[in-house]
Amino acid sequence: MSAPDSYRRPESIAQLREVTQPPEVRQRRNAEHWTAHLYLRDVSPYLTWNLLKTRISANGVTAFMILTGWATAAALLIPGIWGAALAVVLGQLQMLFDCCDGEVARWRHSSSPAGHFLDAVGHYTTETLIAIVIGLRAAAWPIQSPADYLWTTLGFALAVVLVLNKALNDLTRVARAYAGLPKLGNAEADAVPQQHLIALARRVVKFFPFHRMFHSVELTLVTFAVAIIALFTGTPGTERVYLVVLLAFAIVGLIGHFVAIMSSRRLRA
Repeated sequence: MSAPDSYRRPESIAQLREVTQPPEVRQRRNAEHWTAHLYLRDVSPYLTWNLLKTRISANGVTAFMILTGWATAAALLIPGIWGAALAVVLGQLQMLFDCCDGEVARWRHSSSPAGHFLDAVGHYTTETLIAIVIGLRAAAWPIQSPADYLWTTLGFALAVVLVLNKALNDLTRVARAYAGLPKLGNAEADAVPQQHLIALARRVVKFFPFHRMFHSVELTLVTFAVAIIALFTGTPGTERVYLVVLLAFAIVGLIGHFVAIMSSRRLRA
């Protein structure tokens, strides 16, 4: 099938899927979120179909993704279960736009460094803001006493740890580029630590992948579950315990991620 012109409409959903969801996209290691595998890639072509009726660019769709992510964090400012429920819905919508921006770019042949940059900005800022707002929820927002600053500080600390953890992957790519090494592929062997004990610990973590809870989707889902528990156990105590546990797991995940990178082949010539 010939490549489509930039603004030519697809003739069918099947054609759109063929061009915008090739195997190399669907089978990317760690690049496709589980919600995409579960249902979003089945739904996204229908939204992409309608987006392609307009002149909106792929970067414009990414802008919608970013704004939806920020709205997800803002929804958590609504106390109790309803803000958490709204955040779950908006978190799924953000991931839907995240699927569609790439599909628009592949159909129109408009992929660009700016698009990848904006995509990263969307995920970095969303997860950072969610962490900060979790701290505000633990402080029983709106803040009324100086003692509440402990929980807002822990929320900011969680945000910093999450940003550092995400940045490790980008720093690895930058270090390889400076060293003149080729771009890393999706080979599992490149990510496996060379030290036996660290490799064993990595396999153990796969049975309890707590590090995956820090994606915006998982954060909203877990926060919603905690909000349900808080209906029976009371707030803000439940959300404060949740924040402390999140921060502890995030610190362990950051250290483990750093050690795994340093002991793998990713930084070796």
